[in-house]
Amino acid sequence: MQESFIEAAKKRVLLFDGAMGTEIQRLNPKTEDFPDGKEGFNDGLNLSQPDWIKQIHRSYLEAGADCIETNTFGSNKFKLAEYGYGDKTVEFNTKAVILAKEVTAEFSDKPRYVIGSMGPSGYLPSSNDPTLGEISLDDIQQAFALQAEGLILGGVDALLIETSQDILEVKLAIEACHTAMEKLAHEVPIIANVTLDQYGKMLLGTNIQAAYTTVSNMNIDVFGLNCSTGPYEMAPNVRWLSEQDLPILVMPNAGMPQNEGGRAIYKMTPRDIAEALENFVKQYDHIRMVGGCCGTNPQHISTLRRALDINYKNKY
Repeated sequence: MQESFIEAAKKRVLLFDGAMGTEIQRLNPKTEDFPDGKEGFNDGLNLSQPDWIKQIHRSYLEAGADCIETNTFGSNKFKLAEYGYGDKTVEFNTKAVILAKEVTAEFSDKPRYVIGSMGPSGYLPSSNDPTLGEISLDDIQQAFALQAEGLILGGVDALLIETSQDILEVKLAIEACHTAMEKLAHEVPIIANVTLDQYGKMLLGTNIQAAYTTVSNMNIDVFGLNCSTGPYEMAPNVRWLSEQDLPILVMPNAGMPQNEGGRAIYKMTPRDIAEALENFVKQYDHIRMVGGCCGTNPQHISTLRRALDINYKNKY
């Protein structure tokens, strides 16, 4: 029987995958590739172009990733409702997990894990904004609970609340995960990732100390940082987190985004990312998982795999 995700993370540093969205864009999807021609519905490609998504998952596993994230970043009820799939939230997320698990089953060289991606709701419950803040907390929690239920039914090895901008929403998402687990009588680890700007603050001003203190006692298994910045901007916050109790996941962008012709360009090379994360892992024992966010691709993950293997001789 395969060792659990948490057991594996205690023994060795686990490598996550890189970006999904930019890999989808590299395939130059056309309007007709999306369900019902709804352009931009990247998660919908699980249904209309499953082989594309499987190939992206496969490319990261071939690069040496231990963990792949489901293509469900925008698959909470609110986001799915924008494309007409809100009432199918549970089934939609379950299918995405099954898709990812079909790909991990192709690899028998070492344990591979499927992580359920849960991105933001699209609202900011802490905000006074009349559009983004005026929605009931119960509705937000229920939207996440349905997503978590679908991901758990599909068989994820962990749930990842990621790219979080509002610490109140993180709390609601964590509570939703526990609600889904209780309903299904099946527990999986919870990872709570927040996103900080280059000044170390979440969108609404929460710093790392406040964010960690708010959720660390909510029965989560891992706390982490992803998106918004590259690894160097994350360094002070990673240092602080390394002095706390929970294991850490670090998933930076390939540097700070640079605007070129209206597009965000990320310029850190695979070697740059590998060196930065390698230094983090050497310095901080609490970092048990690393990976990449925006602008990272299978080449970044492959280079990071080699760096981890050379330095830590990961045993399976």
